Amino acid sequence: MDAKERALLAYVHKVTLHPKDCRREDLEQLRAQGASDEEIHNCVQVCAYFNYINRIADGLGVDLEPEMREGAPEHLR
Repeated sequence: MDAKERALLAYVHKVTLHPKDCRREDLEQLRAQGASDEEIHNCVQVCAYFNYINRIADGLGVDLEPEMREGAPEHLR
């Protein structure tokens, strides 16, 4: 992974775990690493979608599909 990809993944981590701490400076740092506005937007959109859909599945008690159970943590099987 290059520096830009590592920076984008670090931002996705921040958006997931500490969204209220995201600042304009974070975006400026991503741009300084070579990320375009489109790349930043796409990362945030994908991150937000997966966080959203996982919370729906968890909140409704949706079971994993059989092929997804292997390798999943014990509490999710």
